[in-house]
Formats: sequence, C-alpha cells, structure tokens
Amino acid sequence: MGSSNRQMRAFKRWMNHHSIHYSDTIDILIHQHQVYVQALYNIHEGDLIATIPKQSCLTVKSSGACDLIEGFDLEGYMALSVALMYEKSLGQLSPWFGYLQLLPDSNPDVPLLWSVDEIDQLLLGTELHKTVKEDKALVYEDWKACIVPFVESAQLDPSDFTLDQYFAAKSLISSRSFQIDDYYGFGMVPLADLFNHKTDAEDVHFTSVSSHSDSDTDSSENIENRVDDHPDGDSLYQIQNESTVTSPEGDLSAGDDTYSSNTEILEMIMVRDVKAGSEVFNTYGSMGNAALLHRYGFTEPDNPYNIVNIDLELVLQWSSSLFSSRHTRSRLSLWKRFHVSEFPNQQIDYFEISSDGEPEVELLKLISIILLPEKAYNEFDRSKVALTSNKKGIVWSEITETNKRLLLTESVRGGLLSLADIRERCYGLRSVEDDVEALEACPVTERKLYHSLVLRISERRILEKLRVYASVGYGH
Repeated sequence: MGSSNRQMRAFKRWMNHHSIHYSDTIDILIHQHQVYVQALYNIHEGDLIATIPKQSCLTVKSSGACDLIEGFDLEGYMALSVALMYEKSLGQLSPWFGYLQLLPDSNPDVPLLWSVDEIDQLLLGTELHKTVKEDKALVYEDWKACIVPFVESAQLDPSDFTLDQYFAAKSLISSRSFQIDDYYGFGMVPLADLFNHKTDAEDVHFTSVSSHSDSDTDSSENIENRVDDHPDGDSLYQIQNESTVTSPEGDLSAGDDTYSSNTEILEMIMVRDVKAGSEVFNTYGSMGNAALLHRYGFTEPDNPYNIVNIDLELVLQWSSSLFSSRHTRSRLSLWKRFHVSEFPNQQIDYFEISSDGEPEVELLKLISIILLPEKAYNEFDRSKVALTSNKKGIVWSEITETNKRLLLTESVRGGLLSLADIRERCYGLRSVEDDVEALEACPVTERKLYHSLVLRISERRILEKLRVYASVGYGH
C-alpha cells in the first residue's frame, strides 16, 4: 500500500508539472490496488473539474518515437503500442515516466492476455470464445510481420519490444485510449483514464468545442471517448484553444515541430450532481458484457445492453438436420438474394438476440424461408409475398423490426426454440444453474472466473428469454 501511495503522490506531482489540473472538489484514490476518483465535496452539474493539455497525452505525434513510427508507416493501434513501448523503454528519461509508473504493466483482466486454456475453459460458448483466440493470432502475426522489422530498422533494443510486451501494450491501449482530435488521433490521456465506468450513469462528460480566431462562435462536434475497433463511446471532449496555458515541461512534443504554441486543452465537465464521498464515474459507451470484458476486462450485473448472437452457421446446421443439403442451400440462396436487394452492402454472418430475448427480423425471415413447404416456396419466390401467423400474406420487403411478429407461425416458433437449444449447447455440460452457483461462491477478486461467469450467465438468460418469446408469440 505504501508503494501505491508513493506512486500516486509522484503522479500528482507529474500532473502539476505538466499543467494537468483538477478541481479541489475531487481526489484520486487507491483502494486494494484499484484507482478511482472520489468527490470530496458536493459537485454540481456544469462544474469544470479538470483540464488536460493535449500535448501531455501520450500519442504517436507526441512520442519521441514519432519520426521512426511514421517513417516506417505504422498506423492505428500498432503505432500507439510502439509509442507506448518506446516511452516505457526510456524509464525515467521519458516525459511520461510519472504517469507510466502509476499504470500496471498490463491489464491482465483483458482476455487477450489470458492463456489459451483459460480462454477455452472460461469463455466456452460465449461471444468472446472464438473472437479472443482470433485476436491472439492476429496480434502475434502483427508483431512478427511489423514490429520485429521496425525494431531492426530503427536499431532499437529488441528486449524492449518483445511479443509479451506488445501484448501488454495492446491490453493497456484497449482499456485506456481515447480519441483526441484529427491531429493527435487517439492516445492515452492521463487523469481522464482514471475515471471508472458505470453504464447509463455518467457523471463527467466531454464536449468538443473548437474555438477559431476567425469566428465569433464556437463549433461543437461529437468525438469518441474510449477508442476501439467498434467506436461507440458516447462521452465527448470539450476542446478549446487557450493561449494562457503553457506547454508542458519536458519534451512532450518531440515528434511535432510545427504544432501551434497555443496549447489546446481537454476539459472535463460534470453532467450531473454528485454528493461528497461518492465516486465520480465516466461511461465508456452503451456496451454489453461481452464488449466490456473484451475491451476493458470487466462486466456488470444486469447490464441492459447484453446481447447474444446466433451464428448463421448454426442456423444452417439446424436446417441440415431437418432437410437435405440441397434444400438448405436453395433456401439460403433465396434469403440472401432478398437481403442483398434490400441491403446491398450488408453481409450477415450472425443474428443478434437483444437483451429482452427478441431475435432480429432477418433471423425470422431466414427461418420462415427454410420452413416453407415446396409449393409455398415456389409461389413465394415468384410473388415475394409470405404467409404470416394470421394466415394473411404480406409483402416481404414490408416486414421490419416493428411488425416482425407477423412471421411467428407455429413452425417458426418451433425453429426458434430449436436454435435456442443448439446455441445453449455451445456452453458445454454445465447448466446455467451450475454457473449461478459457481458465481455465488466466487470471490470478486478471482476476476477472470468472476467476470467470465457473469458473461456466461447473462448470455444464457437471454436465451431463456428467447424461448419465452418463441413460446408466447403474440402474447409476449
């Protein structure tokens, strides 16, 4: 604990040294090695609680390795990972040492860092099982094909850019990077990344407001908060040009000789009142537990944004268990033809089941086509009119999410129930009751097991709701 307190004091000195300021109404604390932001006094909506110069953010542009990285044409997460590894390799010589010494070496809770055995045991059947294994293979390929040649070309010490260090850097960036602006791109934002997430309970908000010398008004735009391959963070930055803010001391603009001396800052503004003694939360976006665990290494009980997917492959397996391969192929072909005519640029490999158990309309359409008797199928192919649950015909293109229950014939409901059972079997021999019992006995400190169980249970509860949806039909 003493070491953690010393690191926090050093970080606070570093922030002051680099013109990162926060209000005396909040403090940054550590409890059981977890960092959080707490309100010391009552804070009110609209209060400005922190300002962060953009040059103090660790980005490719601000890194001392900028010229090397851009000269080798590295981009995106790979480039930022190299910048992070480079700055860590400098130790106390890095302008970000006071910030980096507070951070863990990696985020071990992110499944990317789990062993293959842990992934197979803990994530079996979940939305992440296949995804994370694919992620690990891609990260290795990137390291071998790009990072190793870069290190050799730049004549850097290979021991500072090992595969394990690349995985560690990726895990930190996954859980801590923010979009900053068009110039800096995305990077690690000291202080801002210490606010913990709470779904639909955002206390602090970021609004982008760019001030222009040739305009009398400010222009606002929305930009992402946390960054990932699927950017959906809904928090925003407030950005202003302030000539009164001096550049951070130290060579924080090593890769930028042309950037304006009028430092742009990031402002963190309260969007709701928070009482003294309460934690101040940010939100990383409206994400289900699979996305939260994948990107940040945690889950939330009763997350309203949970989903579960049924792969197209599973639907075809179900169809092939009932009909010939030729039947399945022809029905799939017809469904694809209709789908492409409505959505020419959209390819579907899976179907989403929402948190309340409702399947997306395209799954109902595919099941309907698969189950059509041959005569009805031939007539349907010509007329594009489907027989619905009320025994009336409806034009196929007019079936949407709002009226999709019209497709819930008895046979389609049965198909949904069968698919729910097939998807459930992906979780292995353990029942959902077994998972619930294991979660009740699992301490929160066993983070990998705890959060994987929360994920498994949340997905399986959705499948239970899907069965209710299929069984009740109109009465649901």
